[in-house]
Amino acid sequence: QVQLVESGGGLVQAGGSLRLSCAASRSFFSINRMGWYRQAPGKQRDLVAAITSGPSTNYADSVKGRFTISMDSAKNMVYLQMNSLQPEDTGVYYCNAHTVWGDYWGQGTQVTVSS
Repeated sequence: QVQLVESGGGLVQAGGSLRLSCAASRSFFSINRMGWYRQAPGKQRDLVAAITSGPSTNYADSVKGRFTISMDSAKNMVYLQMNSLQPEDTGVYYCNAHTVWGDYWGQGTQVTVSS
């Protein structure tokens, strides 16, 4: 099993920045991919960014050029740097670990961007 704990959410004005952190309870050796998902009110949970140990990354079109996902394998941490935030980025952000045993999720952290 993998426990994930997110932090770093909050309220920010449009154009501002936030950095989300995700702490994993075990090393990334057994984790195929780490990702950040976003769920806006009344909408489904969608992938925002993902990273593998390659490392290779992929991003949702809506965040390309503004968000950066990174990992620190020595600390079992994954980060999401979010710049030029817009009101449409508002939602609960969830950390995800895709492993050989299945998918694991954190409790989520709220990000609210005011216009």
